Amino acid sequence: MKRWLKYCLFWFAAASILLCLNPVMAATDIVLAPTRVSEHVYFFHGQSGMASASNKGFMSNAGFVVTDDSVIVFDALGTPALGEAMLAAIKKITPKPIRRVIVSHYHADHIYGLQSFKAQGIEIWAHENGQEYLRSDIARQRLAERKTDLFPWVNEHTRLIAADRWLSFKNAKSIPFESGGVRFRIIDSSGAHSPEDIMLFVENDRVLFAGDLYFTGRIPFVGNADSKAWLAALDRMLEVQPVTVIPGHGAASSNTKQDMQLTKDYLIFLRKKMGEAVTDMVDFDEAYKKVDWTPFEKYPAFQQANRLNAYGTYILMEQESLDKK
Repeated sequence: MKRWLKYCLFWFAAASILLCLNPVMAATDIVLAPTRVSEHVYFFHGQSGMASASNKGFMSNAGFVVTDDSVIVFDALGTPALGEAMLAAIKKITPKPIRRVIVSHYHADHIYGLQSFKAQGIEIWAHENGQEYLRSDIARQRLAERKTDLFPWVNEHTRLIAADRWLSFKNAKSIPFESGGVRFRIIDSSGAHSPEDIMLFVENDRVLFAGDLYFTGRIPFVGNADSKAWLAALDRMLEVQPVTVIPGHGAASSNTKQDMQLTKDYLIFLRKKMGEAVTDMVDFDEAYKKVDWTPFEKYPAFQQANRLNAYGTYILMEQESLDKK
């Protein structure tokens, strides 16, 4: 019995040492299977709901585009282990090198996988407004929260990664580029869901990576977003006439007008109810209790996100009311 116990303790200690030496070793426990949506485009479909230790932080989407000579990746998922699993999955599809990762926005569930790509020397592009997030207390607070909520998938080895190229859209609303015979367009939608929103349009396949401007089948995370700008961005989204839209959360969509309606209806509802409360000078807690949330409460992420979304919208409507005076 003592011999067996010593054997178990030895291997436990060895595993602990290896995990410290290789902080993304846990990726071996995660296998991702990308879905092919067009000739060049694949995506990883995260689970519904909010990030948790039980889903290993895999609740957002990411994707990649295989060109004639390389791979372009969009977003990096929400843990270093998931980033490592993305790299492994892409290698199973193609031996071509990954040229760059384009970041939709600097929210935790889309960027913590970046350090696995950075470790491979892969270039990272993001909107220049993302620099402000990286300097903020919010970024550090969120990382501290995730180290607790998503341990061991987010831990003391997890780092925030800056872009190698910060994209400026001062002279245009989009930045075109070409890679391996595939034409791309990076579209500026900043100031809607986040200050640094961008989308990626794959022109050859008419596939749009929409990031968190677009959700399918679940309640969006609104937080302190500018819902007025977000609704305007949704109205403009279909100007490129995509055949398929890959959202930041939820299933890929080929019926875009219908599938984006939940997000639009929810944002409009929040603005209406919280705007009425602000106009009537009703405090938030009382206003929240009075609202009939039944049209939305059946959707994933409602329980975790709705009150925070409503509060952020209440503050926004107060600010809009003051701006009118």
